Amino acid sequence: MLQPGPGQIICPESVIFLDVCSAFISLHTLKLVLLGTGTSQGVPVIGCDCPVCSSDDPRDKRLRSSAFITDGNTHLVIDAGPDFRQQMLRARIRHLDAILLTHEHNDHVIGLDDVRPFNFQTGHPMCVYALPRVAEQVRKRFEYIFGDPIPGAPRIELAPLDKNTPFSIASIGIQPIEIMHGRLPILGFRFGDLTYLTDVKTVSAAEKEKIAGTRYLITSALHHWEHPVHMNLAEALDFVAEIAAEKTWLTHISHQMGLAEEVEKQLPPNVALAYDGLEIEF
Repeated sequence: MLQPGPGQIICPESVIFLDVCSAFISLHTLKLVLLGTGTSQGVPVIGCDCPVCSSDDPRDKRLRSSAFITDGNTHLVIDAGPDFRQQMLRARIRHLDAILLTHEHNDHVIGLDDVRPFNFQTGHPMCVYALPRVAEQVRKRFEYIFGDPIPGAPRIELAPLDKNTPFSIASIGIQPIEIMHGRLPILGFRFGDLTYLTDVKTVSAAEKEKIAGTRYLITSALHHWEHPVHMNLAEALDFVAEIAAEKTWLTHISHQMGLAEEVEKQLPPNVALAYDGLEIEF
């Protein structure tokens, strides 16, 4: 792949860089669909007979965390975990322009092999945006993609991101936001009035400034107990109160959180548990 110079991303051609204020402005109605709202194991968990894993409530069935965002013309996905193929089929996503990666853990990247149908459809590589550290991990885990061409193998073009550079893909403005997944710096993304964060443990004051004023917040809450790299429910609700968005949905939820119907009763009026298939227009 050609290496971009300072201030450039070469994949795709429709990418431009924005100042921070411009990244918060959307000229079109956007729609975000939550393709998955579960943790790295998903819900139900293999071999588990707990009430959540045995529930018939569709809100208790969670694929690995991912989201689809579109303005009707440009189609983007955040993260491509092991359920990527199933998520594309279930949401009937037939066209995809690019993938944004939050970080390199397998539940967020290991489905990248399944971009092949999109390659075959367009004749072009799939553009995957990631921190340089994450891109290097993608190269290692999918070494066969980046070596000598193999007929039928996926084609991926990696484009570097950094936390300080807002950009747009076609008409969708994107502000990267650094969040801490324990000690690991990863990315969330703001699209106009909506901010999407997953695998959050802490957020610095400087990065919270990028979130300030967001109307709709999606952020993670693992379960009820202290965890070294994820916010629990109490920590997430403190963070939600600080950001003060009009509406917040909690994602990246473990089966240990409890039944969705019961947990919902414990939440503030402007906070809800996210669920697979939730659509938000903004």
